[in-house]
Amino acid sequence: MLSSDALFASADLALRTLSGSAHAARPMPRPAGPADAEALTPEQQRLSGALMRVNHVGEVCAQALYAAQALTARTPELRAQMQAAGREETDHLAWTERRLAELGDRPSLLNPLWYAGAFAIGLVAGRAGDRISLGFVVETERQVEAHLASHLQRLPEADLGSRAVVAQMKDDEARHADAALQAGAAAMPAPARWLMRAAARVMTATAHVI
Repeated sequence: MLSSDALFASADLALRTLSGSAHAARPMPRPAGPADAEALTPEQQRLSGALMRVNHVGEVCAQALYAAQALTARTPELRAQMQAAGREETDHLAWTERRLAELGDRPSLLNPLWYAGAFAIGLVAGRAGDRISLGFVVETERQVEAHLASHLQRLPEADLGSRAVVAQMKDDEARHADAALQAGAAAMPAPARWLMRAAARVMTATAHVI
């Protein structure tokens, strides 16, 4: 049975996530060189904005997933692990929000839908048991890590600001996956992995433009 405090905290997180008021605990990664959007051509700026919007959607979903999995964790240790990872994802959320603003672009208009869907998926994963919930974290973070690696290849070379943010996010996601694996994650069955990849492709394609 979930406590009223836990439910209120979850609702508060949803509101903060969707209102664009996330605050990072860590400084935003910055490159050694200039990070101005003015250094980019209009085409490069549009591409960077679209890619960072997709990354921002991923962080909206991460907030929802970790919140739901923390709510349904069966041990205090796993709950604390999910909450700690969620706090680092809040850094990512704040960084991508800020970078979108610097690029003169906007978040996805469908963020409430992304959050609700991810929260529901997180509840299902959490209810399935701690080892499965951890396995879901491993698979999700591995897919996100690969996705961010592809963005590092696609982002304009001149967009040093976005590249610095994405590189740090990629390192953090890899660490989250490793921690979940070490905590006893169960391997996800192949059909579940395929379904997760298909859902991620739909989200990515949609968020790129909407």
